[in-house]
Amino acid sequence: MELIRVLVADDHPLFRAGVRDRLTAVDRCIQVVGEAGDGETAAELAERLRPHVVVMDIAMPRLNGIEATRRIKARCPEVAVLVLTVYDYEQYVYALLEAGAAGYLLKTVDVAELARAIRQVYEGESVLSPPIARKVLAHFTSPGLMASRAKVWGHLSEREQEVLQLAARGLSNKEIARQLGVGLRTVHTYFRRVFDKLGVASRTEAVVYALRRGWLHLEDLG
Repeated sequence: MELIRVLVADDHPLFRAGVRDRLTAVDRCIQVVGEAGDGETAAELAERLRPHVVVMDIAMPRLNGIEATRRIKARCPEVAVLVLTVYDYEQYVYALLEAGAAGYLLKTVDVAELARAIRQVYEGESVLSPPIARKVLAHFTSPGLMASRAKVWGHLSEREQEVLQLAARGLSNKEIARQLGVGLRTVHTYFRRVFDKLGVASRTEAVVYALRRGWLHLEDLG
């Protein structure tokens, strides 16, 4: 299997070393190709090294994780950013998802969960810790936002709407393929069309886009 190239950005050297050593021990397909102790360096290394995934903290010197994520996605849209932080403040969650982060995990996860999340965002999926997912759904499905559902789905096809609904429920691409009775490559094609039509770069961004416009109801996510 292809190596998943990872850049770890955190301002604590001991934490970076622990993530690096434990990740490579639990999954031999994950290769930590660089480390950054601040957001500025993270953005520079992402542009130079072109990792598949950046594991990003929020509170860092020179440039915080939100701005670093925004810069990385602007310059290297193919690089997936997976946030790993102690902070679950709503304003951080929304800012990072809108900046283009593919996932948001709390540092309470174990190394096996982190490795799975890295693989998921590498494969184009989205990952949210359960407490973070609840915050996102509560915010983006408020009555004021849901009132805008009169114009449903914009110009997405029926099948594109369906894969986005399934993604919002947390199904992986493989699970979506099984449920729809199609191949995994077909699911990837549907998502690429969704991304192109909505002007986004990840499943997370697409789901947030749909939630903000009231295209999804809570019952769609159950």
